[in-house]
Amino acid sequence: MKTFNLKSEFDPAGDQPQAIKKLTKGIKDGVPHQTLLGVTGSGKTFTAASVIANIGKPTLVIAHNKTLAAQLAQEYREFFPENEVHYFVSYYDYYQPEAYIPASDTYIEKEAQINEEIERLRHATTQALLTRRDVIIVASVSCIYGLGNPEEYEKRNMKFTVGENVPRNELLRKLVSIYFERTNADLKPGMFRALGNAVEIMPVNEKVMYRLELEGTKLAKILKVDPVTQSIIEEINSFFLFPAKHFVTPEDERARSITAIALELKERLAQLRRAGRNLEAERLERRTKYDLAMIREIGYCNGIENYSRHFDGRNAGDAAHTLLSYFPHTKDGKPDFLTIIDESHATVPQIGGMHAGDRSRKDMLIEHGFRLPSALDNRPLQFHEFEERVGQVIYTSATPATYELEASGKENIAEQLIRPTGLIDPEITVKGVIENGDYKGQVQDFISETQKEVAKGHRTIGTTLTKKMAEDLSEYLRENGIKAEYLHSEIKTIERIEILTEFRKGTFDCLIGVNLLREGLDLPEVSFIGILDSDKAGFLRSETSLIQIIGRAARNLEGHVTLYADGSTKAMEYAIRETDRRRTLQTAYNTKHGITPISVKKAIKDITEQLKTDHQAAVDTLLAIDGERYKANPKKVIKEKEKRMEESVKILDFETAAILRDEIRALKEQTLQ
Repeated sequence: MKTFNLKSEFDPAGDQPQAIKKLTKGIKDGVPHQTLLGVTGSGKTFTAASVIANIGKPTLVIAHNKTLAAQLAQEYREFFPENEVHYFVSYYDYYQPEAYIPASDTYIEKEAQINEEIERLRHATTQALLTRRDVIIVASVSCIYGLGNPEEYEKRNMKFTVGENVPRNELLRKLVSIYFERTNADLKPGMFRALGNAVEIMPVNEKVMYRLELEGTKLAKILKVDPVTQSIIEEINSFFLFPAKHFVTPEDERARSITAIALELKERLAQLRRAGRNLEAERLERRTKYDLAMIREIGYCNGIENYSRHFDGRNAGDAAHTLLSYFPHTKDGKPDFLTIIDESHATVPQIGGMHAGDRSRKDMLIEHGFRLPSALDNRPLQFHEFEERVGQVIYTSATPATYELEASGKENIAEQLIRPTGLIDPEITVKGVIENGDYKGQVQDFISETQKEVAKGHRTIGTTLTKKMAEDLSEYLRENGIKAEYLHSEIKTIERIEILTEFRKGTFDCLIGVNLLREGLDLPEVSFIGILDSDKAGFLRSETSLIQIIGRAARNLEGHVTLYADGSTKAMEYAIRETDRRRTLQTAYNTKHGITPISVKKAIKDITEQLKTDHQAAVDTLLAIDGERYKANPKKVIKEKEKRMEESVKILDFETAAILRDEIRALKEQTLQ
């Protein structure tokens, strides 16, 4: 029985039908590893979506960065509007891990800024996995990091049903026990408030509020309420409430964990003192005892994840629970889901390298008395552990690496070189860097090419070797009259997505970046790409990197690429040769079937639409309602709004006041435009 309903205005075309058939058969035959070798623009995501629809299993799609994951999540949502598609990435906008540098005796405390909207989506992900089968999760490699025991998380969920016996005080205690925080002010996700005989709760996975109205000890009514306007969305008979945190530990388990941590501390202190390392012993004892006191009192402490082995009851060296643990398994414990590793040539090495980097940092903290040895077990999965936990895998890439090709074997590789649009790979030109002894030759030519494309209504991309070069070049382009922006890893997750969306909309014409502009980004408006310093050997100008960058121009009928270089490298020669080979095959196919190539046309959407805060959504709604009225009589509308804002402040309703304040500001800005 199929659980996924694929929606698309297109039928499989080009090489897609044979690729879908081969991959589907491989999954049904139990083949553990398959590779989809598809050129850029050949519709690898549509092929993968078709396989998911054929197989009907929950699916994990892993991407190597948050931007690509966001784009994929949006694409899968369009393919499966009736099913559950979720976005799971690290919830940190900023993250500085705890570390110690012995050379300078510098301890760096963990510092992080959590994005509440992404945290909400993480909870929506795990709750969907525990309650449905028609689920697709698009994740970054954060899916291999510790997440908390899914059995405890599921066990501690609460179901509320109209008519059941729910004494008020018992209800409040239960909410606190699953880490909901009580407040008398405005509700945020993971909070509740008691108002007479009603209790209002905001789950961590939804932007709504549930009002439970009690009559004596019975639950008389459950209302789903808009938290901003306070209007009733609907009256329901029941709903499930999951814990506000992923790390859930029952009180009896907590007591056992505290005992185990104290025992490990005692053993480690004795070890350090025997070695004459009293400073490290004193440091470790002070910190761990403070953490234990916090855990006893409130059930939590900063850095509690470093004690996860004790809370989970795991043995030393055992892997932690991760997002993979939340996916369904068969009765004998085998993974019962499909894994698709997107842009596998980049994603697989990233997964494989996470553990070693984490281990070296933890070893230093443990050696110098900042953490207990059990902190080593708060870690990402090792690669062999990852392989054991994902079941059947499909790798997708235009340039699969040795690992994927060997794991799949020649018989399990589906090639997808022919695009449904008939588009052929872009034409490549090589131009010199130096002109009349001036190194600005490549920049001036790039400006000239960009101006030509912008005049046609197209966009262009320039790739540099460093972040600083990207920033400087974008500034230089602006000085020369070209609307340009830069994009690199220091820009926050959601801002990256917004930049790419504005680029596609034409808010600016040229995007400059380093390697974030390579794998998987779908930008059909781009007709020209300039690869600066193409002959500088290294990772950013390797065979794989060059082919991936060239592929960004393959979704536009007029796509072409310039390699700026004064010499030649093996990587350049391979990229040119492989591109020419593909162009020959694609041209021959088009001629044989009478196909006229057309540029890809794709709706401009982005996942930030789902990440809007309640506050901004409310402001936008009010602007839509009041905009026309304001144009007719600005002074009257502003006075009304200011009066309502003052009234809200008087009754301490600061959330409504803030919404009105921002609406007033936006209305006034409309007048100035």
